[in-house]
Amino acid sequence: MRRRRLRVEDESEINLTPMLDVTFIMLIFFIVTASFVKESGIDVNRPGAATAEVKERGNILVAITKDGQVWVDKRPVDVRALRANIERLHAENPQGSVVIQADRDSRNGLMVQVMDAARLAGVAEIAIAAEVQ
Repeated sequence: MRRRRLRVEDESEINLTPMLDVTFIMLIFFIVTASFVKESGIDVNRPGAATAEVKERGNILVAITKDGQVWVDKRPVDVRALRANIERLHAENPQGSVVIQADRDSRNGLMVQVMDAARLAGVAEIAIAAEVQ
């Protein structure tokens, strides 16, 4: 009788290790395959363009508001410090490009300053964001 009681107790245990292993593997899979959306940190009212194309990669996003504020990496940046910020972000990803999201009511001179800072930071590919019409 003793043997029979021991077997019943051993069989009633549930081994949770395989379930935890599968859960962690699925979690790692979803984290690795997730695409993270980069944002400039502020919404701008972009102008429309008939020839606008969808750009798959825009690693450094620079936003210009109608008030003349420049935003990089979800924080406002002074125009004088823009080159250093772009250099830092470009060093993290040398193949990255700069995408300028200028508000339709922003000043053209400020956009030229942003483009100049990106070129001086060593970024060869610069794009201007527009809404597809």
